[in-house]
Amino acid sequence: MDIQVLQKRVDEYIGQFQEGYFQPMTLVVRLSEELGELAREVNHHYGEKPKKKDEPEGNIALELGDMLFVIACLANRLDINLTDAFEAVMHKFETRDKDRWTRIHTEPDPNEQG
Repeated sequence: MDIQVLQKRVDEYIGQFQEGYFQPMTLVVRLSEELGELAREVNHHYGEKPKKKDEPEGNIALELGDMLFVIACLANRLDINLTDAFEAVMHKFETRDKDRWTRIHTEPDPNEQG
């Protein structure tokens, strides 16, 4: 599923309800809540704080899915095309930050003197 389809599917789901989308600030708060839930699950699985014996098992993938849903809600509410936003971010990483990290495989630059 591409991002446009995801945004459309979320919009169709929300469109069934009279309440519609929450206000942007409420969506940001919801995103923070979901991030907290994701952090808790990651901490239980990979961190130093195991779950209590009576706590139900969580699912990191579902927490990421919750965040993706809220991000799509916020983007739709603000009329932001997430594909365009993602492309802009990738352009930033591929240009400004292209030499920031050590590459696993580097091809020799034919223009480089050496």
